[in-house]
Amino acid sequence: MSWLAPRRGLARAGLGPGQTRADLTRADLERRGFYVCVADLEDEMIRALGPAAVERLIEGQGELASFGIFGRQPAQRGRTPQQQLRRFLGTRSGRKIRYGRVLAGALDLTRVPRPLDRVLAAV
Repeated sequence: MSWLAPRRGLARAGLGPGQTRADLTRADLERRGFYVCVADLEDEMIRALGPAAVERLIEGQGELASFGIFGRQPAQRGRTPQQQLRRFLGTRSGRKIRYGRVLAGALDLTRVPRPLDRVLAAV
């Protein structure tokens, strides 16, 4: 979920400064208990690990050839490696869940993405 979605909902509910969605910052959301990703959790995890590390994980899962084919598709050619990886994770049923475990298992606990770190600290 984009960090804009809860911001819009809170603004509609009259809980934002000035009650407009533009007034609610990420810090405002965090004060209200919303710890949201810029794009989604996969994007945050890819950024934390780095594209090269994620590609090694894909290789370890036996899907590097599939990722290579995916990356050569015309729709992917103009995308950054991070964008391609994020999209690849969502192309097959069950892949996001599987790679969620793989990415989390590879994550250095000193580099936990901010939204995940904040929500874990709050519980």
